[in-house]
Amino acid sequence: MPIVAMLDELGRPAWIVLMILGFWFWWPLGLATLAFIIWSRRMSCWNHYDADHWQRKMDRLQAKIDRMRGRVSPGGTWWANPPTSGNRAFDEYRTETLRRLEEEQREFREFLNRLRHAKDKAEFDQFMAERRNRPPEANRGPESQPQPH
Repeated sequence: MPIVAMLDELGRPAWIVLMILGFWFWWPLGLATLAFIIWSRRMSCWNHYDADHWQRKMDRLQAKIDRMRGRVSPGGTWWANPPTSGNRAFDEYRTETLRRLEEEQREFREFLNRLRHAKDKAEFDQFMAERRNRPPEANRGPESQPQPH
């Protein structure tokens, strides 16, 4: 078993100990280990900067905006009773445009949700297909294999 796979099996503490020992024996070795840990994202604390992280942030921001809209006006929209411009035709145009933009935003959110669901389903289906196509020996764990005497 390669050393990297063995350390991955042991988890983060093993990588940290290896890095500390590397610094203790010879600092370039520790620095190289640290660079490898960062480059390969072995600590996984840097993985939260992926798209899901930003999507969760945007979802939270949208929820906060929706809550604020509900507090500001009884109708639940930010511009339920916007101040009038004095031009009735413009006010009607603005109201209709804002309503259309809200509708497009809602449709786009629904589209993104469908897209995420389709991606998740495709990844899961691929996983299941790979699992079904594995040879029978690979499906058995090490405890079910016969032990040499």
